[in-house]
Amino acid sequence: MSQNFFSLIRSGTTDNDRIFIRTTDGRSYTYQEAWDLSAQLANVLGSKGVVIGDRVAVQVDKSPEAIILYLACLRAGAVYLPLNTAYTLAELEYFIGDAKPHVVVCTPDKYDAIEPIASTLGVFSTLTLGTRKDGTLAAEAAMASNSYDPVFVEPSDLAAILYTSGTTGRSKGAMLTHANLASNARTLVEYWQFTDRDVLLHALPIFHTHGLFVATNVVLLSSASMCFLSKFDPKLIRHEMQSATVMMGVPTFYSRLLKEEWLNRDSTDHMRLFISGSAPLLADTHRAWTDTTGHHILERYGMTETNMITSNPYDGERVPGSVGLPLPGINVRITEPEGGKPLPANTPGMIEVKGPNVFKGYWRMPEKTQSEFRTDGYFITGDIGYIDDDGYVFISGRSKDLVITGGYNVYPKEVESEIDSIEGVEESAVVGLPHSDFGEAVTAVVILKDGATLTEAEILSRLDPVLAKYKLPKRVLFEPALPRNTMGKVLKSELRKRHEGLYK
Repeated sequence: MSQNFFSLIRSGTTDNDRIFIRTTDGRSYTYQEAWDLSAQLANVLGSKGVVIGDRVAVQVDKSPEAIILYLACLRAGAVYLPLNTAYTLAELEYFIGDAKPHVVVCTPDKYDAIEPIASTLGVFSTLTLGTRKDGTLAAEAAMASNSYDPVFVEPSDLAAILYTSGTTGRSKGAMLTHANLASNARTLVEYWQFTDRDVLLHALPIFHTHGLFVATNVVLLSSASMCFLSKFDPKLIRHEMQSATVMMGVPTFYSRLLKEEWLNRDSTDHMRLFISGSAPLLADTHRAWTDTTGHHILERYGMTETNMITSNPYDGERVPGSVGLPLPGINVRITEPEGGKPLPANTPGMIEVKGPNVFKGYWRMPEKTQSEFRTDGYFITGDIGYIDDDGYVFISGRSKDLVITGGYNVYPKEVESEIDSIEGVEESAVVGLPHSDFGEAVTAVVILKDGATLTEAEILSRLDPVLAKYKLPKRVLFEPALPRNTMGKVLKSELRKRHEGLYK
């Protein structure tokens, strides 16, 4: 029997005439319409020579058709490779060169810039897809058959590659299998008690684990519906929440909504569940949400490499500041970071995880993959935390020098490399500082060469064309020297402490 995740979704659909996805401007797809379009898109991919295991790189704006393209890739046995819409051409060149996709799909307005890069790197075909069924891919799909049998795959066959930050600034492609996606979606549907009566308010991006795999896969596997917002907008949230039952968001969503006068117990009384993830939710935000709405936000914890690992319970205490309990079938332990020796309760150490949710490895990085796993199969997350006496997991920090801003991962080395290449810069250090809206704000501390007169605005203007917007520093600070230890390593903890109140 095929283990294609699409086959699992399709076989569990309770009503093909039910609305699968709708937009705020009134467009919608039933499940049957989604099946039909995904078949047409899969046939187009086949006509371009896509076979099982081929990568399909996608950098398009959020739309129902983009989600249905993801279904088409699953159906065709292709490996879906979503790319952040904020990535610059220089960044795209790296991802395309590394992943070697057979097909690239981009927005119509970026075709002229992306196609030459893709062609030079050996991509067979570059297609376009807009937000209203426009573009060459949509045009070819309209002429294709809506009949397509899902390709037979093994559980270990790849369903997607998502790029995540690398320890040297080089992004790593996390390989996720059909079995990875299926196991996590099944667990979350049951744990969060999703049914076909649910309507998910979806204001997340769809190139990220949260919006693509957590939100969308749970909806698909429970035959629920979702309302698509192109981006987070409090006014649209207020309007669409009236017909929703669940909302998933990053902490920024909740902190911003708490500033809205309309948010109260009456406006949220009908909601079943509010879920937060992708970045730490401040305990104060959790308590303020409860005071304002009467709802306890359900915080969970996951990674690109693992999908979801832990969750506060649906029925039971949702502890402010905790990411909850290990999900069923997933083992979590705390160890000494270097030796891997298990640590007792309430002792901070490395968070390690093992289960069917854990990825297959890093694309074209066998040595890196091996180094991130213990010999008994546990994945080393790089996050520091502890488990209390009741089994709740708390995250204390990160061993890897990663900044999470608004739910997005930023590896400082990449930003530092760009700053250091600017004439007049001696060196730089990038850290994440506490920010009430973004969780952490990317902040650069720069040391100038003697006689250099660069300003904050000048450095930001140099970075703007080469870095995605979310990677740009919120502030550039100038200092005479960076704090270092006796081995010459920059003490970023000292920088964070020195400037921790910058955004208050």
